[in-house]
Amino acid sequence: MRRFTHFAALDWSGARGERQRGIALAVASGAGAPALVRPGHVWSRAEILGWLEDVAAAGADMLIGFDFSAAFAFADRAAYFPEWRDSPPDIRALWALVERLAAGDPHFEAGAFLAHPEAHRHFRHGAGVVGDLFEAGGGRLRIVEQHQRTTKQAASVSNFNLVGAAQVGKASLSGMRLLHRLYGRIPLWPLDPVPARGPVLVEIYTSLAARAAGLPPGRSKIRDGDALDAALIAIGSRPAHLAGPVSDHASDALLAAAWLRAIAGDAAPWSPAPLTAALAATEGWTFGII
Repeated sequence: MRRFTHFAALDWSGARGERQRGIALAVASGAGAPALVRPGHVWSRAEILGWLEDVAAAGADMLIGFDFSAAFAFADRAAYFPEWRDSPPDIRALWALVERLAAGDPHFEAGAFLAHPEAHRHFRHGAGVVGDLFEAGGGRLRIVEQHQRTTKQAASVSNFNLVGAAQVGKASLSGMRLLHRLYGRIPLWPLDPVPARGPVLVEIYTSLAARAAGLPPGRSKIRDGDALDAALIAIGSRPAHLAGPVSDHASDALLAAAWLRAIAGDAAPWSPAPLTAALAATEGWTFGII
């Protein structure tokens, strides 16, 4: 099993604007407590890209988890966007399509992609604004999302849904623009082979770390330093010793970084039974769903 010396978790945001309080980045190194990168800083998505490019240039042995979906559902309809002639055939072509249509949007936003008449048809955009090809009942799910629901490992929302606090569609679209820029610089599991050294990207759910720490479903957000320390200790990490209130974005990143360190040496997260080469090339997979 590949060994890493550093474990990073990125809590991402798809909100409009240059700087986002919803972005947090934490790293767990060695056996030490996880720590925020630039604590108190309000990150821009461009700064996150720069940080990742620096990690790539340094060749750091770092496993990096990002909390957004790398792709949309494909396997259920043999297409990301049925009835759209330009629907891409694989995950990298999907990123390229999003980037091409949203290239004029600042700050990794994707409003222009969603405004495209063909793309618009597939999403729930807001109250009363639903594309005619948005699947009734909540939206289409990737195989990993169907599997996690069936096995009760997690309960994600379709990323074709852009409405509500649990939606991840906007974050995923901005994240696809990020991944498009990182193509060829940092490999993404399971799309790319895991190299013998250097950084690797994986998609994660921060809620999996919370569940591993014993937090009940639906109550995974931590906003207090003592509660965060208790959760870190529960997954075998040293406490962070952050006093008083802590943003849930910071706690998500800190706990997820420690959780990645705890499970990365196990074989199971790297070889989930439902994962196939075809899924890796089109839908990807969420690290930790087995």
